[in-house]
Amino acid sequence: MNKKSSKILSLAPEYILEEMEALNTVLDKGLPFKKLDHNILIATWNIRAFGGLTEKWEAEDSDSPKRDLHSIMAIAQIISRFDIIAVQELKGDLKAFRHMLKLLGNHWSFILTDVSGGNEGNDERIGFLFDTRKVKLSGLACELVVPEQKDNNIKEGAFNRQFARTPYAVGFKVEDKTFILVSAHVLYGKKASDREGELTAIAEWLRDWASNMRSFDQSLILLGDFNIDRRGDPRYEAFVSTGLSVPEDLWDVRRTLIDNQTKFYSQIAWFENQFKIPQLSIRYLNGGVFDFGPHIKKNKGLTPFQLSWRISDHLPLWAEFSTRVK
Repeated sequence: MNKKSSKILSLAPEYILEEMEALNTVLDKGLPFKKLDHNILIATWNIRAFGGLTEKWEAEDSDSPKRDLHSIMAIAQIISRFDIIAVQELKGDLKAFRHMLKLLGNHWSFILTDVSGGNEGNDERIGFLFDTRKVKLSGLACELVVPEQKDNNIKEGAFNRQFARTPYAVGFKVEDKTFILVSAHVLYGKKASDREGELTAIAEWLRDWASNMRSFDQSLILLGDFNIDRRGDPRYEAFVSTGLSVPEDLWDVRRTLIDNQTKFYSQIAWFENQFKIPQLSIRYLNGGVFDFGPHIKKNKGLTPFQLSWRISDHLPLWAEFSTRVK
């Protein structure tokens, strides 16, 4: 904990500090512990409209935005439990993000895209936060852009335009293992079928990259908000159409705060070979979500919809990996 975070915490009302202590206990029970030279905890979280901040401990009905200092403390507490976390819906306004960084401390770093242009980009960024005590950048960072020449391996019509929010690929290194995380936030569209072309295009583009021996690193993990309703629907089939595999223990876990279990927007996936062996430099152990709903602002009488504007409508989806491949 640095001086800035200590100062913020010293000003927090006692009831918020008590809630944060209780939240820590729940996190201890619900998530694996971060262990140096043992595991890597990777997560993805679409944090709803993560932009502005009302600098009060509790936002009032008349305040906009509804995200307040209480909310930021809770978000920082959850993020601190991971080694790397992909964040979607970061807005052009980084006020809430910067306050959260102060709480996380000096050993946390980040890498972000600029905001996406156009109406469909919705003034959003994609970013990664990572704990520098364990994680380093390996040297690669790029946004996935469609080349002018059509790729013969990509079906005709899959790319009718550039991505609304270009997927962001960043290389990381933990111990002697390197891997690339590709974070995406797929266009929601006016109807569900609007997403299929973009999902198929992402899957096909990544398959070609992962199989290219000249690429920077073949160990790719795709994660983010893909706006997939459920496993087996046309959007899911487009997503896995080129060999992407979602771990079985993540097939049926709830992803959202408000909707029921049919909304599996957030995903974590990677490629497998013909023998169903993951093409990764790290080994998957287990995964899940953290349901913060019952534990944050629980005495404020908020509906899930109201809480979603203070924290998020998405739950953080996580996966634990080992650097010991065998």
